[in-house]
Amino acid sequence: MEVRLYGVSFSYPSWAARLMLQHKGIEHEWVKVAPGAHAFRVRLAGFRGGTVPALRLDGRRVVGSRCISRLLDEVKPEPSLFPADPARRRAVEEAEEWGETVLQPIPRRLLRWAIRHHPDARVMLARVLGSPRPELVARFMGPVAAFYARREDARSSERVRADWTALPGHLDHIEQLIADGVIAAPEPNAADFQIATTLRAMLAFEDYEPLLSGRPIEQLARRILPEYPYRIPSLMHLLR
Repeated sequence: MEVRLYGVSFSYPSWAARLMLQHKGIEHEWVKVAPGAHAFRVRLAGFRGGTVPALRLDGRRVVGSRCISRLLDEVKPEPSLFPADPARRRAVEEAEEWGETVLQPIPRRLLRWAIRHHPDARVMLARVLGSPRPELVARFMGPVAAFYARREDARSSERVRADWTALPGHLDHIEQLIADGVIAAPEPNAADFQIATTLRAMLAFEDYEPLLSGRPIEQLARRILPEYPYRIPSLMHLLR
């Protein structure tokens, strides 16, 4: 079986895909793509979508962590990423979709907003990513930042403020999913990988960490993804 996963090391959906492959015991090649260049790179590799994670598995190509979870269950049913019981499967699918469409964009939108509007944030991100010349890299980051900020309404300060206001309710929702047994069971499912990787990335954000620390959601995040190799300084103060 030839398996190649294209992803960005900073991308927590890419981590979700890697962890699902590891959970299945599927050997794969990890193709590390540079942030900002990933749209061009994955299209060059034959994918229709310009996002990561992108998986090529024996000639089949899928983009996005939710599509990847389903393909992996198709080609290797055990261990399953979805429960066999229809009602429980539906609950996991709904949690996975919520994790991708509601929770996942929140930290990404804050970062894209910051690097779109604040040159100092571009330098910070270049340093976080390990660039040897962050000031130089930051100069070329502006047009790329403007392009990606158009996605998910990341140009809007009001949208970022709304995310911050809604976040406590989102975190309570995740803890309800844990209480209901939808996620955080001993055997992880697709929703665990989807939600926990976003939470683990949020723990790396100075702004979000205090909201997660000491809660069951932190335990889940660190169990699924023990290490996330980045640390993001505070960005919310830029809104004030």
